[in-house]
Amino acid sequence: MFFNSRIAGIILAAIIAIIMAGYLAFLDILSIRAILSTTLVTFFTAFLFIFLTLEFVILREINKLYKMLEKLKKKDFKQFVKKIKNTGGDHYSKINQELFNFVSRKEEEIDELKKLENYRREFLADVSHELKTPIFSAQGFIHTLLDGAINDKVNREKFLRKAAKNLDGLEALVQDIILLSQMETGELKMIMETFDLNLMIKEIFEQLEDKAEEKEIKLILDAAQNHIIVLADPFRIKQAFINLVDNAIKYGNDKGEVRVGLDKDKDHVHVTIKDDGPGIAPEHIARVFDRFYRVEKSRSKEKGGTGLGLSIVQKVIESHSSKVSVTSKIGKGTIFAFKLKTSNIG
Repeated sequence: MFFNSRIAGIILAAIIAIIMAGYLAFLDILSIRAILSTTLVTFFTAFLFIFLTLEFVILREINKLYKMLEKLKKKDFKQFVKKIKNTGGDHYSKINQELFNFVSRKEEEIDELKKLENYRREFLADVSHELKTPIFSAQGFIHTLLDGAINDKVNREKFLRKAAKNLDGLEALVQDIILLSQMETGELKMIMETFDLNLMIKEIFEQLEDKAEEKEIKLILDAAQNHIIVLADPFRIKQAFINLVDNAIKYGNDKGEVRVGLDKDKDHVHVTIKDDGPGIAPEHIARVFDRFYRVEKSRSKEKGGTGLGLSIVQKVIESHSSKVSVTSKIGKGTIFAFKLKTSNIG
């Protein structure tokens, strides 16, 4: 580089020395030799001061920043952050901090994009797998009918029912995927209304009564009051409750019980849905709300469902400014819990 600290020091020192010589000559108090000596001393002193200042205070710090920017261009963020942390100099602390904040944000954004990319790959793989099963099954039954089984009255109806069942499952899966997508993009808005949560739970129990009776499971509502009025989207909250109670019936023990608890305080009603099933192992609890995640894949497939029920529950509850939690003990059952805002009415 042509312009460096040495050349800058020489030029600036020469200017200072010339000014000093001119000033001393104007005063006419020193001899020519004394003026030259003073000028030389001034030149070398100014040069050393300027050179050292530029080299070790300014240019060295600028070079550090330049190297860090080169690393930024190469996307070497981790090394970049380490360099910024180690860069000294009070005069550059503000610049260093700004760069550190900038790079930290970029690093977080990149990490988040990597997570989203992995999530996208997993989601596409899961969707492909989930769609493939009902499509291939229905396709197999239909081709069997076309190959001649349609003339067999006994098998014809059986194959058509199985094909229809698989296509119904496919429709349910697609509808759940669309619903989740709308919730995540904000297209689906919650329509808040006041309604009696006790009454809704009783309606859900009636709706799922046949499933519970098949396993001789008792559906129990534990409510502190006869009427608990909440402010929420009744359709979506009902959908969440149906998913949770239905899961509790599916995975609960035969001749057991499913309890829905409603405990009201000043501003909220605390909801719990408890079963007495085999429970969920600790390593699975963190992932139960993931799309298509099944604790026991073979048994879950037999029990039906799209694998998106708990993901929908999570999104619905989050849309009501709450969080759904899960606690479980092996052999003791599982509890899902969340809270809803109560209404001033009632």
